[in-house]
Amino acid sequence: MHDDRNLVEARLDRVLRERLRPAVHPVTAPLTVEIWSTTGEPVPVAEGLAAPTRPIAAGTPWGSPWGTSWFKVTGTVPAEWAGRTVEAVLDLGFTPRTPGFQCEGLVYRPDGTPVKGLHPRNSYVRVGAPVAGGEQVEWRVEAASNPDIDASGVPFQPTRMGDKETAGDAPQYVLGELRLAVFDETVWNLVMDLEVLGELMAELPVDGARRWEILRAVGRALDAVDLQDVNGTAQAARDALADVLATPAAPAAHRISAVGHAHIDSAWLWPLRETVRKVARTTSNMTALLEEEPDFVFAMSQAQQFAWIKEHRPEVYARVKKAVADGRFVPTGGMWVESDTNMPGSEAMARQFVHGKRFFLEEFGIENDEAWLPDTFGFAAGLPQIIKAAGSHRLLTQKISWSRTNSFPHHTFQWEGIDGTRIFTHFPPVDSYNCEMTGSQLAHAARNFKEKGVARHSLAPTGYGDGGGGTTREMVAKAARMRSLEGAPAVAWEAPADFFAKAEAEYPDPPVWVGELYLELHRATLTSQAQTKRGNRHSEHLLGEAELWAATAAVRTGFPYPYEELDRIWKTVLLHQFHDILPGSSIAWVHREARETYARLAGELNAIIDAAQRALAGEGTRELVFNPAPHTRRGVPAGAASAAPTEGESVVPVPRDGGGYVLDNGMLRVEIDGRGLVVSAYDRAADRETIAPGQAANLLQLHPDFPNQWDAWDVDAFYRNVGSDLTDVTALTVEGDAVRVERAFGDSRVTQLLAVPADAKRLDIDTEVDWHETERFLKLAFPLDVKADRYASETQFGHAYRPTHQNTSWEWAKFEACNHRFVHVDEPGWGVAVVNDATYGHDVTRAVRTGADGGTTTTVRASLLRAPRYPDPETDQGVHRFRHALVPGATIADAVREGYRANLPERRITGATDAVPALVTVDNDAVVVSAVKLADDRSGDLIVRLYEAAGGRARTTLSVDGATGAVPTDLLERPLTDAERPATVEGGVVLDLRPFQMVTLRMPRT
Repeated sequence: MHDDRNLVEARLDRVLRERLRPAVHPVTAPLTVEIWSTTGEPVPVAEGLAAPTRPIAAGTPWGSPWGTSWFKVTGTVPAEWAGRTVEAVLDLGFTPRTPGFQCEGLVYRPDGTPVKGLHPRNSYVRVGAPVAGGEQVEWRVEAASNPDIDASGVPFQPTRMGDKETAGDAPQYVLGELRLAVFDETVWNLVMDLEVLGELMAELPVDGARRWEILRAVGRALDAVDLQDVNGTAQAARDALADVLATPAAPAAHRISAVGHAHIDSAWLWPLRETVRKVARTTSNMTALLEEEPDFVFAMSQAQQFAWIKEHRPEVYARVKKAVADGRFVPTGGMWVESDTNMPGSEAMARQFVHGKRFFLEEFGIENDEAWLPDTFGFAAGLPQIIKAAGSHRLLTQKISWSRTNSFPHHTFQWEGIDGTRIFTHFPPVDSYNCEMTGSQLAHAARNFKEKGVARHSLAPTGYGDGGGGTTREMVAKAARMRSLEGAPAVAWEAPADFFAKAEAEYPDPPVWVGELYLELHRATLTSQAQTKRGNRHSEHLLGEAELWAATAAVRTGFPYPYEELDRIWKTVLLHQFHDILPGSSIAWVHREARETYARLAGELNAIIDAAQRALAGEGTRELVFNPAPHTRRGVPAGAASAAPTEGESVVPVPRDGGGYVLDNGMLRVEIDGRGLVVSAYDRAADRETIAPGQAANLLQLHPDFPNQWDAWDVDAFYRNVGSDLTDVTALTVEGDAVRVERAFGDSRVTQLLAVPADAKRLDIDTEVDWHETERFLKLAFPLDVKADRYASETQFGHAYRPTHQNTSWEWAKFEACNHRFVHVDEPGWGVAVVNDATYGHDVTRAVRTGADGGTTTTVRASLLRAPRYPDPETDQGVHRFRHALVPGATIADAVREGYRANLPERRITGATDAVPALVTVDNDAVVVSAVKLADDRSGDLIVRLYEAAGGRARTTLSVDGATGAVPTDLLERPLTDAERPATVEGGVVLDLRPFQMVTLRMPRT
């Protein structure tokens, strides 16, 4: 037989495009449309429904950027349509781009009842099936004219559309046709049949019989349909396909658990306030689809998004709650938002689960076993312990499939964190969180699945996402045809928990991956939008302080513990840890609001702290120093206050031979040359130099930074090929006990203060940058005379090690990584820490010096600033402040202590007492108390969370004033039934901790 594949396939493509799809709505009738618009913020539904409208015709421009228009749509069903299925097709001016990145609408009845959302792939509203004819129809459509940030068609172009303050007022859309239409279900089903078979056929081997069976059946179907009478002959075409669609899947076929999904970015190319409406539109669509499709199951993560519709769209939320109660709308993930997991601190990462899980429990009586993070940019090695401590034991993500260097070896595996906790983890091999049920996607999932031969199940999150939209009736129809279809994976709609149960049962002993799940992409998200990152770090520490001092004051003085305020502020900080806010990859509007929000929260938290400390100190004139850090500092115990310690003599800079200055406190001697660079940091006790020979620290380095794509997200390895050392100095002076260094480069200026405290072996570096560069990357370098094959960087509840070498592509790909408060490098017996108060990105490299020395230089570089132009064309422009410290001779314990010191400065207040004893104490410096608070259930019980921070075993006695005994709990402060209570001794309880083990204790107050 001649090979006519291309002929049939081309015929199928054209007939679908030009004849069959248009015949789904063979007859239409016009609707009358009126409009009311506002350029300001969205109005309440009642106000929009009552607003006066004016006529508008198809072809009329509408919608200023970020504006809202309310359309009134009315019409009459023609009498001759009686007995037929009728729906409205409402084209708001949609463009071919995917849903969520352009105009959208939510349809209401005149009484305010929500009907469903509108987007370019889901623009119908069902009128009746069948209709009687003559019905009067009326809807109101709340339409958002969100600009298409990528409307130019060229990705990653700078645009002013990302903020309503710069977007202008030009109309963004042209109204399309809004019409009533007869819906021909037979033709629609024929289209679904042919799309499924055509897509499947293209994925099958050419030399396999099944491909040719499908090809011949498709040819017969196309012969059976009369293109001059599609609607009259569609059933005959379907009959020609019946046998080939009825052939079942092979017993060994891959099994795909499809779950309806609409990954909605809580902010990205739209502001937070617009996400509230995106969630309402999507959930309206999904609850409507659940009513139409009995097998369909939809899952939605992010408790914040449920809370938004509860507050702002209660009529939509009522439908969601009913669908949840029916078991088909599944809250998943158990987190407040789908956060970044690299940068959030220990407590913040824990609270993501606390607030997310508690919301689902209180609202729905549901507790998740899985963390659901399909789009997060890599996963810190401290996360498994947190997931388990929250009462979960599973993780789903697909983002690691985006890695550009190495292919991850597993799709289903156990992920082991720094403390040894293992979490059952699945990466959907479909490699998407926006599966559309296409043949190519499902075939890719089956081919790509790396556990073939030992497992057969994978999951496919199905529906339009990022900007929302969700699953469509077409996706459901395709899944139904592939429930059991020869040549295709077998598809079934299932909740995530059902998938995981099957996956664990069939693969009880999967392989283990130890350590972080590093995404070999989007590394620059550790640096972009520095003020957002600074706001996050400072908010985290202020919240910890507020809880500590408020709990201490509540126990000691009866101070009213601010439950509501802390709950609200925590949720706001957690929201801003969403994986496109904290990483710095959102539009200008989002980050402008984030800066304003962090400033407001800082004011509120400082007020709580001040009130609690004043309650503890009383009225008086004695100066007290409060130490919020978890280690004794300058004689003030952790979590306590005492009389201000006597200040030692300041370390005054003295001139250096050859230019510059020397700072020497008897423990550390620092030489700063005439360029303002640190050429020596001599550890007197160890009798060794910190800085590599012939090199200089405190060296600012500037690189070109123009990645191949994803400007705010990516820094590509080639940035390192070109760079300049900023060594020119405009002024080098003494300011108090510090050396002041001023530099100018490009359109920017830098001012630094370098000081050595009298009582510590540490060089403090305060840097202020007035930044006005574009597409540049600024680093702060410390070349250290240390031979280190690996280094430690702090993560949640501990630290993780990374190699300094590049032996394999896996190490080479980690050329930019995340740390929290410190990076530590060492040789046996001696190390160096670089600590910070607000930066996350860094790189560590090693080089062997030439010449007689032959030593090794290990260079630590902190990433300070970038200047990408998309999606925010003004990223990071303006003034920034950073605090770093170089700590020679530091152990890991020193690095932990100095990291907390840099982020939790002491506070001074006057009062009536000489001291405020600590409420909680531990007697082992390797054990860090990370939280002291009152229980969220308002019982008055005290909650203490602590962890082993040095990476070894530790025994400590925990003493708590006003409490006896301790009950181990999970993160939600519920007693653990399988945990032994710590032994009680005089003065406290004894704890034996594994390396990096985190423990939460509930302590009833006496």
